[in-house]
Amino acid sequence: MISVYCVAFRLLEADSKSMRSMSGSRRNSGSSLVSSSSASSNLSHLEEDTWILWGRIVNEWDEWRRKKDKLLKELIRKGIPHHFRAIVWQLLCNATDMPVKNQYSELLKMSSPCEKLIRRDIARTYPEHDFFKGQDSLGQEVLFNVMKAYSLVDREVGYCQGSAFIVGLLLMQMPEEEAFCVFVRLMQEYRLRELFKPSMAELGLCIYQFEHLLQEQLPELNVHFRSQSFHTSMYASSWFLTLFLTFLPLPIATRIFDIFMYEGLEIIFRVGMAILQYNQTDLIQLDMEGMSQHFQKVIPHQFDSCPDKLILRAYQVKYNPKRMKKLEKEYTTIKNKEMEEQIEIKRLRTENRLLKQRIETLEKYTEEFVSGLQTQLEQSRLQEAELLGALKEMQDKVLDLEKRNSSLPDEINVAQLQDELKLVKLREQETLRSFREMQEAVTDLNHCWQHHTSRGGGGHWKESPKKNALNELQDKLMTLRLREAQGQAELKEVKLKNLQLESQNQINCKLVIRHEQESTGLQERLQNALSHNKTLQSQLNEMKRKMAESDCKSKEEVMAVRLREADSMAAVAELRQKIAELEIQKEEGLIQGQLNHSDSRQYITQLREQIAELKNEVRLSQTNTHNLKFSCLHFVTVCIGDYLCTQF
Repeated sequence: MISVYCVAFRLLEADSKSMRSMSGSRRNSGSSLVSSSSASSNLSHLEEDTWILWGRIVNEWDEWRRKKDKLLKELIRKGIPHHFRAIVWQLLCNATDMPVKNQYSELLKMSSPCEKLIRRDIARTYPEHDFFKGQDSLGQEVLFNVMKAYSLVDREVGYCQGSAFIVGLLLMQMPEEEAFCVFVRLMQEYRLRELFKPSMAELGLCIYQFEHLLQEQLPELNVHFRSQSFHTSMYASSWFLTLFLTFLPLPIATRIFDIFMYEGLEIIFRVGMAILQYNQTDLIQLDMEGMSQHFQKVIPHQFDSCPDKLILRAYQVKYNPKRMKKLEKEYTTIKNKEMEEQIEIKRLRTENRLLKQRIETLEKYTEEFVSGLQTQLEQSRLQEAELLGALKEMQDKVLDLEKRNSSLPDEINVAQLQDELKLVKLREQETLRSFREMQEAVTDLNHCWQHHTSRGGGGHWKESPKKNALNELQDKLMTLRLREAQGQAELKEVKLKNLQLESQNQINCKLVIRHEQESTGLQERLQNALSHNKTLQSQLNEMKRKMAESDCKSKEEVMAVRLREADSMAAVAELRQKIAELEIQKEEGLIQGQLNHSDSRQYITQLREQIAELKNEVRLSQTNTHNLKFSCLHFVTVCIGDYLCTQF
């Protein structure tokens, strides 16, 4: 069929014109590895027809894309001639006239944050190819320039290691400016940018779609892969990231890249499924290590002699674009749910962090509070000792005051003493009056005696007998009066002594009565003092008991707080472990591509159950924190009550 098309197009245009056209275009591009004249001299008749055909295609590109698109697709699948690849690739991706080409030289003058990473990976890109061998080779330099320029144009993607192999293939075919433009177009229009983003969301989608193709078309191999835990991402990730450039030999990978430039990632799915179909029998018999070795050493060289065989098998694979769109929607739905779950996990993680901070704050507060309570307990004990000393001192003062009070007269005794004092004063006045009467009587007797003595004198013997008798009678009368006065004085003295004795007797009786009353009062006070002492002793014993209970409670609360702290730390550690496990499962689900239509639902259900368990554990942690706060408050209340009792 291809020979018929070649003959038809050779009749339309002369060979020399096509040759001159392509020679000029290759000289302008500056990337021809072999000159047109030397190549044409060695071409066979069929190769000359192919050369003429592709020259016509390039010259009439727009018309071919409009009217002969199916024929162009068949020709591309059969392979683009090496010398036409540069211009055809540019035409396929519309990279011939891009504004970014004019910015390339300016971009090279700028500095990129990815330069160190690019320099580190340059030597790993096509290390066996002559163009890239050597640390300062031209290939490594232009590869660095293109990768650096793109990292400045698209800072979100920056640099990704797999992209260097694609750029390296472009640089084998065209100058660095044109390679840069083609690479920019590939990233923008061929889903490569989404593949190389830091999240690699497009890679996850490709793995998800490929797994479903494998499950539908090769179910036995899919079951074997799952039984051996041989995940799709372990062998297919590099297929999509490097477009088989690191997996298959360069000539075969270049043929696949030709088709990719026209049909996109569909050819990657087809070739991948064709490889698995071709090796299904061998792979089912191998374990995981054997399958890894088979993918690395056997499969890459199976189609070296006949690349068309792989391409033919690839287009025998069933590929339904509508089914792929449906899988894309399913994957988007799953990713949205996973994003929601990730948001929920982040929220739970934030709550967990806040709970941890609260627990740490509460632990710090509890430690400070317990140390404060211990200080207050010590102060309470010191105050108890001081109060006991003060109580003893007060008891001594009370006894001293009672003794002093017993020596002092009370109001009743004072009134009795005042009455006695009044009686004594009356008796004294009566005695004074009697004494004055006696003095007056004595004075009268003295006067009478003096008068008698002066009248009698020495002439008493000269008187008449009558007068002498009268005088003798008067003398006797005076003597009687004197004796009477003396007797009255003695009588009054006896009465006075009797009165004094009676007063003294009354005073002594009252003193006896007062002493008896004081003795009764002292006995009552002694009984009161003894009962008060017993009350104080019982209060002291109660205070000691409460202090001991307070010590025990404080120790129990401290131990309970420490146990709750340990439980909280264990809960936090367990939450961290579960979150880490969820993250690991999430990364495994993202990288290894374990999500298929049935397993993804089960995986999402498991994630939801785990998130629900995490929520319950967070609520339990909050409840424990609340209980811990309540226990601390209860402990504060008990300590304050004990402290008030101690103060009382």
